[in-house]
Amino acid sequence: MIVYPLPAQSREDLFSALRRIGADLRSNAYFEPKRNLLSLYIPGVDFRAAAFLKQELLARGGDAVVNRGVISCEASESAVLLLGTPGQLRSLSEKLGALPCWGLPEIREGLSRTLAGLDKSAWTFSFREGRALPLGKRTAVMGILNLTSDSFYEKSRISPGDDILSRARSMVEAGAAVLDLGAESTRPGSEPVPEQEEMERLIPAVAAVRKAFPETVLSADTWKAKVALEAVRAGADIINDISGLGFDPDLPGAVAESGAALVLSHIQGTPRDMQKDPRYDDTVADILRSFEERLSLAEKTGIPAERIILDPGLGFGKRCGDNLRILRNLDAFRIFGRPLLIGHSRKGFIGATLGLADPEDRLEGTLAVTALCGLRNVALVRVHDVEENVRVLSMLSAIGECME
Repeated sequence: MIVYPLPAQSREDLFSALRRIGADLRSNAYFEPKRNLLSLYIPGVDFRAAAFLKQELLARGGDAVVNRGVISCEASESAVLLLGTPGQLRSLSEKLGALPCWGLPEIREGLSRTLAGLDKSAWTFSFREGRALPLGKRTAVMGILNLTSDSFYEKSRISPGDDILSRARSMVEAGAAVLDLGAESTRPGSEPVPEQEEMERLIPAVAAVRKAFPETVLSADTWKAKVALEAVRAGADIINDISGLGFDPDLPGAVAESGAALVLSHIQGTPRDMQKDPRYDDTVADILRSFEERLSLAEKTGIPAERIILDPGLGFGKRCGDNLRILRNLDAFRIFGRPLLIGHSRKGFIGATLGLADPEDRLEGTLAVTALCGLRNVALVRVHDVEENVRVLSMLSAIGECME
């Protein structure tokens, strides 16, 4: 069962939640004083479970928003918005464990997982040769090194004759915690690169960057099992898989064998067709359900959760509004207790929002999203412009640490 936090910082947020659930909109004034409580959304449960949840939370000093038809038994199911302190919600979770009916055990499992996940705010990834990646204290930056001739942002492309080490050095000196090397463009409409060609581009570059920067964490952006294994042998610490273990059936086993960390991303479709009218019933809930399934697959194939970073995949089978909803609901993606990566740099949804067709003009929009990520406990941002993004995050950190 998916249980995730909804934004409830404003009256508009609360009113939107009431309308979404089908509650009596006249109850807005009643719930108004409670909107600063932790707000956890359950997309749909048996109406008897919804009534029980409301009753039990009221008894603990909290409350719940349910469909107007729950009390009158006119609704067979209802979404629920739980409103309570963490302690009240934990007490509710414990009570649910003793009642094997109406889907309450599944609700308990989802609620317990969410409360534990939201409590998690720091992680440390340990790699070979003593390299480590601490995440959570402040948002870290992953710099993009595109070994392609057709990536959507022309200035990010590194041709065979270019000095990749110079580009890497500038990113490391600017404060990049991770360098992400990729040799296949995954822009909308792109075609996959043959495996051998991808390896010929990627593996020597990973090896060269590893030799030049032995202490820097390196990520290989690939979804192909053989490429991933060779990249790790050449020095990569992380496999950044845009497919969410969904394109190459051998990739889960390869990642497990390699011992590398994994960026597990969400995508609808493939790069070739992902932007051809993508649709969701509920953008956030659908992505969370996909993560639930993919995390289970990873565990079954020997990739422990402790080695996974989640990426909701901005621009990968998402309409502009879907991307904005993901950013509006960043806390929702923390329910699994794993660090979150956001890859938004100069992407099309920024252009669509601001009316900017050329990726060259999207730096300010990128920095705005980076600032949001810094304020919302995102562990990593993947960007082209390392120096500018690091400066934004450093300023946010300085403000947050300033004590009078």
